[in-house]
Amino acid sequence: MSLRIEVSIATQRLQLWDGFQLVKEWPCSTSKFGIGFVEGSNKTPLGRFVVKEKHGTGHPSGTIFKARVPVGQWQGEKLIDDLVLTRILRLDGLEPHNANTFARYIYIHGTNDEPKVGQPASHGCVRLKNAEMIELYDLVPEGTEVWIGE
Repeated sequence: MSLRIEVSIATQRLQLWDGFQLVKEWPCSTSKFGIGFVEGSNKTPLGRFVVKEKHGTGHPSGTIFKARVPVGQWQGEKLIDDLVLTRILRLDGLEPHNANTFARYIYIHGTNDEPKVGQPASHGCVRLKNAEMIELYDLVPEGTEVWIGE
């Protein structure tokens, strides 16, 4: 299998491919601040990446992560915070313009704001609904290539 993840900012969709075959597609959310590469900008970077680390194996859906460590359980309450939930795929940039992605802590992760999945709403990361994040997480190993495009 030659799995890869493709994220379209224009359509707010994340696709999982195996070679030329589409395996699965989900709505996602990229940054509400747009596209960019500067640390602290809260913008989603473009280009080629790799899943460098996976965090969350075995934890229940809705687990809250801070610095990739489980710190609690989201109970569905409406929160202002942009929580990192359920699972984390931590990305590392493979091109000079996105080489700081790992240091920027850009992830694909679950969210406490599922109603906004499908529209730009994040602070730079790619968000999925929690059940869909578990599904993607279970399908892809570390080392999976990721492409984020306009």
